[in-house]
Amino acid sequence: MEQKIIANCSQKETRVALLEDNKVVEAYISRPLQKRLIGNVYKGVVENVLPGMQAAFVNIGEGKNAFLYIDEVPLSGGKKAANSSKTIQRLLRPGQELMVQVVKESFGSKGSRLTGHITLPGRFLVLAPGHDFVGVSRRIRCSKERDRLKKEAESLKTKAGGIIVRTAAEGASRECLQQDLKFLLRLLDKIRVLYKKETGPALLHRDVDLLYRVLRDIFNDRTSQFIIDNEHEYNRVREILRDLSPHLEHRVFYYNNKEPIFERFNIEAEIERALKRMVWLSCGGYLVFDETEALMVVDVNTGKYTGRNNLEETILKTNLEAAAEIARQIRLRDIGGIIVVDFIDMASDEHREQVLEKLKEHMSRDRTRTQISGITSLGLVEITRKRVRQGLSAAMHQPCSYCHGKGKMLSPEAISSMVERELKKILQRRDVEAVLVEMNSEAAALLIGSGGLYLKKLEKETGKNIFIRGSDDMHPEKYKVVMSGGLQEVERQSLPVEEGGIYRVKVESQHSSNPEHGIARLHGYILDIDGAGELVGEEALIVIKETTRTFARAVLWERDTSREEEEAGEPI
Repeated sequence: MEQKIIANCSQKETRVALLEDNKVVEAYISRPLQKRLIGNVYKGVVENVLPGMQAAFVNIGEGKNAFLYIDEVPLSGGKKAANSSKTIQRLLRPGQELMVQVVKESFGSKGSRLTGHITLPGRFLVLAPGHDFVGVSRRIRCSKERDRLKKEAESLKTKAGGIIVRTAAEGASRECLQQDLKFLLRLLDKIRVLYKKETGPALLHRDVDLLYRVLRDIFNDRTSQFIIDNEHEYNRVREILRDLSPHLEHRVFYYNNKEPIFERFNIEAEIERALKRMVWLSCGGYLVFDETEALMVVDVNTGKYTGRNNLEETILKTNLEAAAEIARQIRLRDIGGIIVVDFIDMASDEHREQVLEKLKEHMSRDRTRTQISGITSLGLVEITRKRVRQGLSAAMHQPCSYCHGKGKMLSPEAISSMVERELKKILQRRDVEAVLVEMNSEAAALLIGSGGLYLKKLEKETGKNIFIRGSDDMHPEKYKVVMSGGLQEVERQSLPVEEGGIYRVKVESQHSSNPEHGIARLHGYILDIDGAGELVGEEALIVIKETTRTFARAVLWERDTSREEEEAGEPI
């Protein structure tokens, strides 16, 4: 499997994509204005202790208070408080200062998650102050190499803390491990000095920027190319590698073609695809991603794929392709928490096992900790994936200020009925002779009815006058009662034009039933213009010939032979 790293750097953001066999599997976005908190070490101040939750809120100086559970409060020897008889109120008190590290970004209304068990990652090792252990990454499969690295780490370990050997250390010499540990020990000393010096809340250590994290955590011997489109960053990366991993420097390349780098490697299209609810499979089936507060649901459908031989074969092929794509989309979208996949029902136990194995095979490439449960008779699979940071959608999207997460709007029929009920309430008042309401054009048309039929019925029912102003600029769910009161005053306010007036308007479309006529709007008021059907998209001078409550009839000014009507109009 060939790996490539593609970096797109600009003033506003840095984007990095990881490709496996030329397919995008991971994407990272960093913006200067958006502070990343994961990995940062703080001198925090306990704000309040929650005995009922065995947790505490800690002020780290980043606005929203962060959350610290009891099992993340360290005891002597690195033991966890949750495994002892200690309670949160015996360990922490309001106003107490302590060293903490952010392990999860804030999500929605929830603050960041903290730990008191600090870990400092290097290129090959992770230093765990206060602990006394040596561990080796499970991703290093060779038993001989695991044993070698464990022995090297044990010989290097100091009283400063425990050591975890990272996957990137596979094949690394003792000198490389020793150099990495020296760097981490110097960093720890710096943090401890700042902790004594600073008054909480205070930042003691900020994790490195995106490109450096990629070099530290992703770029390794399995990566064939690291391509960067910014010359300054290209030179900086090479300079870092001379100290970090000199043997990888020749795999870094500068991209200076005219075609944008993310388009050249088809990354832009894949990111756009990963932001959509529906993802098509090459076989013709498709996936649907629906996010709730508690979990992500992925539904698998056969779509346009009808197969060749039999139904079971069609279902199996769709599910197998879906399993591979789901694993990729989970990584690319960086979905965390609980994920439920609804595969198409399969009658054969053998087929269910094949699909589950395919899913596990592709999810095994994920660096984020993941667990997969068995597949049920209904085709459901539960996946849990560690949630560390906000996913791709959170980086690219913002909540809709209209639907607030529903993803749906009220229909024009529902809106017109709501407005009708509201008008009936208003028109019950004795001091109201007429009312003017502004609403979206589509809902307004339904309320007015063909030829004003519904509006006439409503006026007859209420005994009052109703003026409707349609507006394409108004949100489909919104409406506004502009004015209510005396008839003459409301009528004057409702009509933006007067008979005989001359106006400059833009012809928007042809009349639906008479193509020789053009349609324009002025403040949402419809103008039916005789002879303007060929002027769609152009501006025209018109003369108003007749006004009604919902629209006006007009002609083109140059075709109007009456100069008296011209003089009666408003000046252009």
